[in-house]
Amino acid sequence: MNAGNTNALTRPVPPEPFALVVGEAMRGRSMDALETALRHMGFRPERIDGDDMGVMAPRFRLHFGGSTVVAGPADDAALDGAEPDHPSTSLLAASLPRDWRQNGGCWIFVSDVGDEISASSGQPTRMREFFKMMVLLIDLFDASHLFWSPARLWSDAAQFRASIAEMLASGMPPVLHLVAFRRREDADGASMATRGLALFAGQELEARIPEGWTVADMVKRLSRLALDMILNGPVQHDRTMRGLEGGEWIDLSPSSATGGRRSTVVVEFGRDR
Repeated sequence: MNAGNTNALTRPVPPEPFALVVGEAMRGRSMDALETALRHMGFRPERIDGDDMGVMAPRFRLHFGGSTVVAGPADDAALDGAEPDHPSTSLLAASLPRDWRQNGGCWIFVSDVGDEISASSGQPTRMREFFKMMVLLIDLFDASHLFWSPARLWSDAAQFRASIAEMLASGMPPVLHLVAFRRREDADGASMATRGLALFAGQELEARIPEGWTVADMVKRLSRLALDMILNGPVQHDRTMRGLEGGEWIDLSPSSATGGRRSTVVVEFGRDR
């Protein structure tokens, strides 16, 4: 996992949420052949014009259950916004091939206008249908990698597919594939914050890293808190709870969104004295 700084991207990107899929099966195939393959998968593709939304022409509108996306080859702005070497991009067990953005090998899937997939908007069914669609597209395009824009996170496509299949079977969201955990340093020391959790819970997490703790120690704890928020909703008030180990405790202090920042839950870890 990339643990770079948290500076925001300045490059233009499509509306969120969107996913990028890198797959060999897209390279060199005609749009007619791809349209036929999409139709055989049950996506009811329609060729469309209009606002590109980060998608190069020709493009399709795909339908799956109650979810609708605009899909097609990603344009340069979308590819720049997902640049794996940019310090604002995170990678989870992913090392992209050098030619990942060349020859039409990267497609983008953008939630259509008015079609919000966020669970926090009260539409968890659409979220599940969107991810079902991504699982099928990974198979169709023989995808090697997937980029999830709310977290600015690249994942190995096979691992992402397996984690979504597990979610659909067990109901447990694959937190590490949907939320990035970003380490940063400042004058007050090291800290870690989530990115992408707000799509599902309306809040992000932020915590100072206790002395002697590793990044893995922090991810293990923050990912459990993130999972609880995805399943049970945002933290509404200050609370203290027991941690993973004996004598460990966790303080949670939610703060309201201010100055364009999302609502954040400040997490403090401690031990009994």
